[in-house]
Amino acid sequence: MKTTILILMAVAASAAELPVKQVILYKHGVGYFERSGELRAGEAARLDFKASEMNDVLKSLTIEEAGGGKVTGVRYDSSEPLEKKLAEYSFNLAKSQSLALVLDQFRGARVQMTYGTTQVSGAIVSGRLTPESADKQPARELLVILADGGDLRTLDLAAATSIKLADPSMQLQLKDYLTALANSRTKDQRSVYIDSTDKSVRKLFAGYMIPAPVWKSSYRLMYKDAAQPVLEGWAIVDNTTGEDWTNVNLSLVSGRPISFISQLYEPKYIARRTADLQDEIAQGPVLYEGAMDQKAESRAYAAPAPPPAPMMAKSAMRMGGVVGGIIGGRADTMSSVNPATQGRELGDLFEYRFSTPVTVKRNESAMLPFLQQKLNSRKLVIYSTDDNQKNPLNAAEITNVTGKTLDGGPITIFDGGAYAGEALMDTLKADDKRIISYGIDLGTRISSEYAGKGAQILEIRANNGVLVIRNSSQETRTYTAKNVDKKAKTWLIEYPIRPDYRIINQKPTETTSTKYRFEVKLPAEGKADIAITEERVYSESYSVSNLTPDWIVSYISNKQLSAAGRQKLQAIIEQKNKIVAISKQLTTLEGQSKEIIADETRLRENIQSLNRVNGQQEQVNRYAGELANKEAQLAKLRDQIAAAKTQKTTLENDLNVMIEKLDF
Repeated sequence: MKTTILILMAVAASAAELPVKQVILYKHGVGYFERSGELRAGEAARLDFKASEMNDVLKSLTIEEAGGGKVTGVRYDSSEPLEKKLAEYSFNLAKSQSLALVLDQFRGARVQMTYGTTQVSGAIVSGRLTPESADKQPARELLVILADGGDLRTLDLAAATSIKLADPSMQLQLKDYLTALANSRTKDQRSVYIDSTDKSVRKLFAGYMIPAPVWKSSYRLMYKDAAQPVLEGWAIVDNTTGEDWTNVNLSLVSGRPISFISQLYEPKYIARRTADLQDEIAQGPVLYEGAMDQKAESRAYAAPAPPPAPMMAKSAMRMGGVVGGIIGGRADTMSSVNPATQGRELGDLFEYRFSTPVTVKRNESAMLPFLQQKLNSRKLVIYSTDDNQKNPLNAAEITNVTGKTLDGGPITIFDGGAYAGEALMDTLKADDKRIISYGIDLGTRISSEYAGKGAQILEIRANNGVLVIRNSSQETRTYTAKNVDKKAKTWLIEYPIRPDYRIINQKPTETTSTKYRFEVKLPAEGKADIAITEERVYSESYSVSNLTPDWIVSYISNKQLSAAGRQKLQAIIEQKNKIVAISKQLTTLEGQSKEIIADETRLRENIQSLNRVNGQQEQVNRYAGELANKEAQLAKLRDQIAAAKTQKTTLENDLNVMIEKLDF
């Protein structure tokens, strides 16, 4: 037992730091670090991290021990909030608090004080701070103690040369309190201790992931007399870890693996339910209700139990976006570098591993060559019709024949020993190809013309009374390029893919997700053009019941209409014309009826006026005769209107049946 205790004490007292031996940087905000070193008997390993790195360390730490030793545990500095740590103590050292008020919180504790050559000891009764007096006497810090002799004494703390709590446990609490305060000031550093037990020297390996800057890549593409240009790649790495990387094995990985932040370092607390056995709960009073009648049962009402404490909501996991990582002069020549790297596939990722150790000092960055190989390439001039520019761009189509994945980054192009421009390239897998543009070709000018063709009917059909007309419209855009240079060029036109349109007169050389590409040979000091015709096919639907006969007639003679369809539509036109005719007749009859009713109203008014005048009987009789004739005419019109309405209803019902059965 004593031996184990001594070993653990030795481990706590002695902790070896493991140097960084391997670094793998990714493109999604994290890096893998491996440390290794020898541990002596009973020695632990210590790893120092930033507080912001602890979540990733606790999620990814792996440990391997060679030589027979065994890891017994991993300890690390807690992130418990300072307020919660200090709340465990029975005293509180507030900011700018006087010594007297500090000691006042230790009432009852024994204290030993020295005044020159005199020592005073006793139990603390109280401490207080006296205010500044009216005669400008300074404030005093006083402590009242119950001395060992039994007398109460008031002591001036300013005159004491030493003050000590006699109880070792109280002294230790005060020391721990001050240690917690001191540690809170170094918020950014956390230590992880790896404990292991073994009596011999052994080697320990520790690997983990922590947040790290993404590595960056840049390229130089150099055209010379050779058919294949040379691509030179440089990796830019940043050491922000706070310690030197001395002779580390460095790898750079290209890809986009998934990574996230999981809150493992911060302590989590949840509220728990309060539960008691039934027989541990005292019986409460029961109130009984008075009976309403002899048969009514009495009902007891007991006070309800308090609801259980709510469960604390689970902490939501914060997701941090992370993506993937890799490793691997003069304008008229390649850089004098030795890109000693080995490339290999890592599933969907690609790794560049430097063959020789690398040194990068802390808070420094480095440019490291990881590629110098030939590519397949051909020069182009590329024109995007979306840009509507007068000149195309100088471009190159490069094919990755290096057998390696080329991480995305900027490319500086040198042609014939001179700077030619710059381009940006996405990540390029092995055997894939990409087009890059790096300058404006002032030796080529582009013009364009537009011509449209009106809509043409492709098909007319009907189903369940709905007429469907399928139409076609065409648009032609002609692009002309004039080359004033004395060398032939390959002209590549990028044309947008538009929904519902298809190209009917050209076949694209290749197609991207948003563009067609057409390739045209452009002669030296000559012209070339390309006409691109697009067709849009669309349908229009109409309810036949809402169409006028004249509208339907406009489609009867169309050659796309079948004979059966023409016959059925003709019958519908005739039926609609009959309804139009009977509607006109009905309108006429109703108009005549309104005129007769107006005449009758006038005659009745005249008769009423003449009846009040003597000698007008003859005229009254004449008006009465006219009124009788009007009534006879009105009765006849009413019969004709009723017959017309019946006929119209019959025609409309027959038309509805014809429309419902319309199908061709």
